[in-house]
Amino acid sequence: MRALSLRARWLVLAGIATVSVGAAGVYGVQALQDHERRTTGTSVAELASALPDGPQVAFRNTATGEGYGMVSSVSLSDPGGARQISGPVCDRVDVAGEYLSCLRTLRGVPTTFETQVYDSGQDLGGEPVTTWPLGGIPSRTRVSDDGLVATTAFVTGHSYAADSFSTETTVRGVEDQDGRPGGRDHGNLQDFEMTVDGEPLTAIDRNVWGVTFAGGDRFFATVASGGRTWLMEGNLGARTMTSVVTEAECPSVSPDGSRVAFKVRRDSGGDLVGGTGVHWDVAVLDLASRERTLIELERGIDDQLEWLDEGTLLYGLPREDAGWDADVFALEAMEGAEPELFIEHAWSPSVVR
Repeated sequence: MRALSLRARWLVLAGIATVSVGAAGVYGVQALQDHERRTTGTSVAELASALPDGPQVAFRNTATGEGYGMVSSVSLSDPGGARQISGPVCDRVDVAGEYLSCLRTLRGVPTTFETQVYDSGQDLGGEPVTTWPLGGIPSRTRVSDDGLVATTAFVTGHSYAADSFSTETTVRGVEDQDGRPGGRDHGNLQDFEMTVDGEPLTAIDRNVWGVTFAGGDRFFATVASGGRTWLMEGNLGARTMTSVVTEAECPSVSPDGSRVAFKVRRDSGGDLVGGTGVHWDVAVLDLASRERTLIELERGIDDQLEWLDEGTLLYGLPREDAGWDADVFALEAMEGAEPELFIEHAWSPSVVR
């Protein structure tokens, strides 16, 4: 067979490109239509023009119709009541102190990802205080009371249940010492000096995710390497992370700082998370005594826990019949507790006091 001429090769390449672009176009149209179906029409949730003063819970609204995907809030005294839609479209949300962190997917060619930080005391429909690029698919975010923002993104993969994934977890200050936007960038936590049981952890497969702030430079996060995970305590100023306990993911420090809640992996042969057979329960660690309380769940979770108060946890759980929708559940931080529905059509809860 004679080799293809240069012109023929270009024609074949052009044909392949045309088919690829056409397929991408069809997918794009379908995605746009699906998005329009979720975001148009009357919301299936009751909406309020304003909420009474007092503590609230902010979250990503997953109710179809008006306001789908937007930052919303309900009164803490009536979490099942009407919600106020007050902010931008976000994949993940967290609020603390004066700021709200919003991790966003900017769909286009190519699709990009971004962190937006808003003044939580102002109209969230306005311009953000500051923004910066996000290295991949939004996964976790936390804000400290003094204006630090932690973000975790999937650089490769899109689930902690997958066999192989890579994360990028960074911490930045919202403001500099003079109160201007753009505080210190502490960089990728993967580059911090890590120690496990007194020995340096230098493996190249280190992954970090799920930061929770504990005041000042102190924080906790998950570190994984070689198929193991650790709860590590970190110090931003010293750029160090030290193991506390093993088998801990996506930690959250209690309001009084005495305990850390996290999810723990339970191996199972069932089709539980993306067909991987992974099931996550909840555990609460007393930092002084190192006593761990395990809370086994009938349906495993994959979320970073949020403390509602000193005795209750919140987490989001996608609906089994509609993965784009979710609900927030409350769980007492004690052995044998059963989750209770807290907010319907909601994801990524954050308590605002």
